[in-house]
Amino acid sequence: MTAPVRRRRWSLAVALAAAAAVLLSGVAFVPSGAAAAPKPTPGDEGGTPLLRDVLESSSRGYVEAQNAVTKSRNRQLQLTLELRKAEEKIKLMEPEIELVAITSYRNGRIGPMSMLLNSASPDDFLRRAVNLDLLAARDNAKLGELNAALEQARRAKAAIDAELKEEQKQLAIMAKQKSEAEKALKLVGGKATGGFVSATSPVARPAPRNSNGSFSSQSCSADDPTTGRCITPRTLHMLKETQRLGFKRFVNCFRPGGPYEHPKGRACDFSSEQNGFGGDATGNDKLYGNNLAAFLVRNADALGVMYVIWYRQFWSPATGWKSYSGANGDPSSDHTNHVHISML
Repeated sequence: MTAPVRRRRWSLAVALAAAAAVLLSGVAFVPSGAAAAPKPTPGDEGGTPLLRDVLESSSRGYVEAQNAVTKSRNRQLQLTLELRKAEEKIKLMEPEIELVAITSYRNGRIGPMSMLLNSASPDDFLRRAVNLDLLAARDNAKLGELNAALEQARRAKAAIDAELKEEQKQLAIMAKQKSEAEKALKLVGGKATGGFVSATSPVARPAPRNSNGSFSSQSCSADDPTTGRCITPRTLHMLKETQRLGFKRFVNCFRPGGPYEHPKGRACDFSSEQNGFGGDATGNDKLYGNNLAAFLVRNADALGVMYVIWYRQFWSPATGWKSYSGANGDPSSDHTNHVHISML
């Protein structure tokens, strides 16, 4: 057998083995010149690392400060109710305390001694002494109760003042994060837009929170049903709620590399097409993306959404809807073929 024949047979065997491996792996084999199957991921979604870092840090900082403001305001409400109760108690005690003060003033310091000296007998003396002790005990109890109510009111007022300072501090942080996010978006032409709003968007079941209302940091520890890799439990909850409420087209979450929070298990890309990522969405596909973006924004606080990108627009709690253009100007970079969501 000649060398060229052996080489041709060896090349054919290698090609057949490669084709078999492709079939066994479940990856579609596309002959040369044939149309490529829909990409399983949207590829490079554009945006500079600095922009992504600023958007993540500012959005997260804004939400954390917003949660702190909510917590402070709830605490202020509790303290205000506590102060009101203390003040009502003081008001109810005013007649009794006034009587104690008037009696003490009229009797003076010599009053009790005169009462005892005017006793007609030793038994009368003892009886009067006991009565004096009871009166003193009653007066002391009333005064002690008043002092406790006054102290409670004082503490409540001081705590309210502290919470007001904390609220102002967190509002300042929110303003700063909002400014930083808007500056970052301005670099890619970010301007206020009408966004995607739907009053009929379904309501998602809220994700678990900490006792103080905040969202804790989570690791990539839950199974990702879209890739077989991992996502955070909060991202999994968002994915399940989104699909439960009717958004069941192709979605891809974890990616080992690339931008945004995909490698951390905190991001998903929801294709506007049924089975994969194509070109710019139009018609029913674009309507699907619009509805999905509106749903995610409406339920952002409940689910723990950090930001959403769809069809050249960006949304975060800090900025609202802003125009957005990816670095490459293609459907993946401009997010015109998929809705991107990043989670806290």
